[in-house]
Amino acid sequence: MEYLDIVNENNEITGKVADRKTAHEQSLWHRHVSSWIMNQKGEILLQRRSPEKKRNANKWAKTGGHVDAGEDIETAIFREVKEEIGIEIPKEQIKPITIRKSKDPINKYFTYEFVFTVDYDISEYTLQKEEVAEVKYVTIEKIEEEVKQKNPNYTFSSWDNESFNENMELLKSKREEVLKIKSN
Repeated sequence: MEYLDIVNENNEITGKVADRKTAHEQSLWHRHVSSWIMNQKGEILLQRRSPEKKRNANKWAKTGGHVDAGEDIETAIFREVKEEIGIEIPKEQIKPITIRKSKDPINKYFTYEFVFTVDYDISEYTLQKEEVAEVKYVTIEKIEEEVKQKNPNYTFSSWDNESFNENMELLKSKREEVLKIKSN
């Protein structure tokens, strides 16, 4: 069973712990980590969630998950990436780029978001079948187009416009960095 630290509406640890199901059922604030993973071409890795997942089954999403009780944020993102897609993230890149407070009145969480650049070929990912059905690299523009079309197969299609647009601008900035470094 997965246990989570409960935080208050200001993201301060309360000292209480609840199992994941209880945290969701009782709308308790908790922490989550997520990552955009970018290759050397500036493409974004998306993972299709397993058909067995209760939330967003078979939908394309970024890599992430809950922060376990007693776990720090950096350990959580490293663990989630390793568990779900079987890769190592460069330790010097493990720092959150932003923290977002969910607007969902039922599933209340703070997400620590990361962007990582890696040099992995799609064939080098080892998928945790309970979590991930497949992975693919796509352009940022492809993600934007899918959301514009309100494609329900992408978790981003349900995001509020402000969060989505901020994420895309951040990714475009990171892509410029990656491509500039690569061209030198």
